[in-house]
Amino acid sequence: MPKMKTKSSAKKRFKVTATGRVKVQQAGKRHGMIKRTSKFIRNARGTTVLSKADEGIVKKYMPYDR
Repeated sequence: MPKMKTKSSAKKRFKVTATGRVKVQQAGKRHGMIKRTSKFIRNARGTTVLSKADEGIVKKYMPYDR
């Protein structure tokens, strides 16, 4: 069987942790920071873990990253 392809966009955006969860950058910080609250900006630092439903979708894009 031929190898399955990994989605290039997915491998740039997501990382799989040792326990199998999917890490992703926090959303909503590209522009429009003036209208955002300080609390929102503070809480949107760093990375977060995807929900189980979204995790299943992303893992299909990265077949060898489990």
